[in-house]
Amino acid sequence: MDIYRVAIVGAGPAGYFAAQSLFKAQSTNRTFLIDMIERLPTPWGLVRSGVAPDHQKIKTVSKVFENIAKQDNFRLFANTELGKDISLKDLSEVYDAVILATGASGGKKLGIKGEELQNSFSAAEFVSWYNAHPDFTNLKVNLETETAIIIGSGNVAIDVARMLLIDYEKLEITDIAQHALSIFKGSKIREVIICGRRAPENAAFTSVELRNLIKLENIEISVSHKQLKESNLRISKVKDLDREVENNLHAMSMVLNQSSKSFKRKLEIKFLVTPLEIKGVNHVEEVIFAINKVNDGKVEITNEFFSLKAGLVISAIGYEPIKYQGIEIKNGRIENIAGHIKDNIYVVGWAKRGSVGVIGTNKSDATDVVDLLIKDLKVPKKVTGIEGVLQSNHKFINQIGWEKINASEVISGELSGKPRIKESDWNRLINLGTT
Repeated sequence: MDIYRVAIVGAGPAGYFAAQSLFKAQSTNRTFLIDMIERLPTPWGLVRSGVAPDHQKIKTVSKVFENIAKQDNFRLFANTELGKDISLKDLSEVYDAVILATGASGGKKLGIKGEELQNSFSAAEFVSWYNAHPDFTNLKVNLETETAIIIGSGNVAIDVARMLLIDYEKLEITDIAQHALSIFKGSKIREVIICGRRAPENAAFTSVELRNLIKLENIEISVSHKQLKESNLRISKVKDLDREVENNLHAMSMVLNQSSKSFKRKLEIKFLVTPLEIKGVNHVEEVIFAINKVNDGKVEITNEFFSLKAGLVISAIGYEPIKYQGIEIKNGRIENIAGHIKDNIYVVGWAKRGSVGVIGTNKSDATDVVDLLIKDLKVPKKVTGIEGVLQSNHKFINQIGWEKINASEVISGELSGKPRIKESDWNRLINLGTT
């Protein structure tokens, strides 16, 4: 029997689905020994640190991950960083194949003046902060302002808006980070404005997310009636229109058909605007926008401007993958051909295709890449695996260590009526997972 050692770097959905595909591809003539390497002390990637706390149902996919991790040929090496504790070159030499499932964890920059002011964040930072990511525990978030502006018109923008407007009591029963919960409790935000560069028909959020917004209590939602009318006119001339575009515009129309009431909070979605500058003395105070127009299907900036007063700006315009020595990044993804980077190195998930698709998209994506990897396999190399390159005194967290952390969080949560209370301190996580 041929026995192949495969390293998967990244313990998020893409990584676990890649492992699942490899296990399914085993036969009487071929088996795989899989080592999953994760920079953080905890696995699950965006399921743990990206999915909004009030969307607990989505997080149940972690049960699939845990079943994969129970396979005899699976090992977890958490708290082990590629580029620091091990190199990609070393991994390539001591494994038959390496799969990068490192995602896209860095928020794209707006590239405008004032972006560095206090209380200006990328969604990657803000979402990680309220989801107890240990890198962002000390992020200085101030919600003592009435107005927040979110740049971007995708599902992440909707998630952030919902988190800023949802009643505090509904967050208390979630797995939101404890440090963030106290800040949300004192929030003075009463208005959130989502600003998108393109027209309503080009919005990247889904109709499901829009309809969930409508269900929120005590929140007035507004969209420009004029812009929606113009969008519907434009799409009426399009052949083979994407069904989701129709669904989105219909969901936005439902917002307009709501009866006008006196709500505690307000969400406004502005389309066809481009941020030019964030202004303020030390912290965010105002954002300058240009008004855009649609000309022959293309969005163009005009010479008309306006400003919005706000004390918080969050940019949700996409994510960037981590850069590693020996690989190239272009257009928000690691350069690859159908998932193959070079030699015996492959890539899956957001790192492969950019920050698009939902959790389930990673499953079919991983299957395709694993099929390619298997076609490329030759006679197994006489390789040692990670033990050959990892320092003997390195404190990694294995599956048993992670299960200790997991159990501790869940038990703490049960005592407080929550799904779990996440530990967000690096040192405490390592101590929990290595003792």
